[in-house]
Amino acid sequence: MSSSSSSSSEDGNGYGGGSTSARRGGDFEGPSTSRQRAVNEVWPEHFVEALAAQVAIDASHSIGRLAAAPALANVFQVCSTWRAVSRWDALWHRLTRRIWGRTELLHDTWRDEFVYWHRTAQNFHTRRSAHGTLAFDDVDNQDGYTCRCLTISDRHLACGFADGAVRVFDLATHNHVVTLRPDERNRLGQFARAVSGIVINGATLAFATLDGDIHVAIINGGVIRRAHVGNVVNDGALVDFTGCGSGGRWWVGLYAGAPNRAFHIWDSVTEELVYVNGSLTNPESVMGWHLLINEVTEFVGRVRLVSTIISEEGDEDHQLAVACTSSRLIVFDLRNPDVILGEEESNGGFIVTSVDVSNDARYIRVDNHGDARVCRVGTLEEVCRFNIYGGGGRSGPQRRVMGCMNLGYALMCAGGVIRVWEVEHGRYLYHFRQRIGEVNAVVANERYVAAASSDRIIHLWDFGADQ
Repeated sequence: MSSSSSSSSEDGNGYGGGSTSARRGGDFEGPSTSRQRAVNEVWPEHFVEALAAQVAIDASHSIGRLAAAPALANVFQVCSTWRAVSRWDALWHRLTRRIWGRTELLHDTWRDEFVYWHRTAQNFHTRRSAHGTLAFDDVDNQDGYTCRCLTISDRHLACGFADGAVRVFDLATHNHVVTLRPDERNRLGQFARAVSGIVINGATLAFATLDGDIHVAIINGGVIRRAHVGNVVNDGALVDFTGCGSGGRWWVGLYAGAPNRAFHIWDSVTEELVYVNGSLTNPESVMGWHLLINEVTEFVGRVRLVSTIISEEGDEDHQLAVACTSSRLIVFDLRNPDVILGEEESNGGFIVTSVDVSNDARYIRVDNHGDARVCRVGTLEEVCRFNIYGGGGRSGPQRRVMGCMNLGYALMCAGGVIRVWEVEHGRYLYHFRQRIGEVNAVVANERYVAAASSDRIIHLWDFGADQ
């Protein structure tokens, strides 16, 4: 999207390009219906619009998203009639959504939106970014310096700390916007109040602590309330908490410490607990209890959500969950969480903090040998594989690997170095220039990468098209 990073939440970033979708006419999209055309031009321009869209989509699927723009340029060079289609904003709207996963217009036109995200992705591919650090000084105790999880949206970065505080930063200005602190109550263990996960949905933020409490707040208002009171004795420790960001309906908590209560699912609109079950973390029960009283040295589990489009208009979707412990990874549909859609097991063990999902319904996981696999969430079909120690040598102990991914790239931090692979073919690209020491959390979206290092510094890289 704890000592693992939270998945990225997107303000208006909706569904990622390349998501599984049921399309009319097989894999060929029909033209948009939003533009009224004269009768004598319906057929040729209608055809060219559909052709241009399909050429761009096919290029992004077979080569990569950066290939879509050159493919479109070749189509528009055929003749003036075909070139005229390049001025239709409806075409750019469709392509921006399908290729870059954007549903909110942040620029003047959808063509401008498409160009911006193409250039941003090009910056990401070529390591062109601006690096900075985020400052805060409202710390009450030493636990307040330890960042346990990160969540990012289009506008904000939220950082969860071991003392239960959540600090929110404005990504554009790097300013500290607000610190959210839950009310004190009796807790079982020194670290029971540590933040284990954060979800940003527009202007609203929800976060959970290890003891199972869930709080909701308005980011700019700073008003905080408790939406759910945890019960450690019955449920164990809430080791990870996630949602699907803007438009996502569900919150999912991963627990360890009580048998057959691994997953708790809430309706994020009504805040009602609708499901409790699951045995994924049964073998890690003791580890779950240890998290309440000891600083994190081992990582129990991670859960991530992703939306999958099932209608052409994109107004109907369902959410899938990917959950992992050191020995097992499972995928399930939140509409029917008792049915496991797919699973992987590992005798050598998975690196829990390497697991993440992207908005185009892919997930990555790395085993203790450094072997990474990128797979499609719905089918577990392998997209690519690579070894994280093969792009510049093995660095640092295996358990300190922290990973995340965005639409086109996988990032792994080990030994204080963040390395980047493209996830279409698993090719190693580069490492970040800055060495940042051991990392407690890392998160990325299509423009930003953030990392919380163990030396109490929060790093931010901006790959935006204006860099």
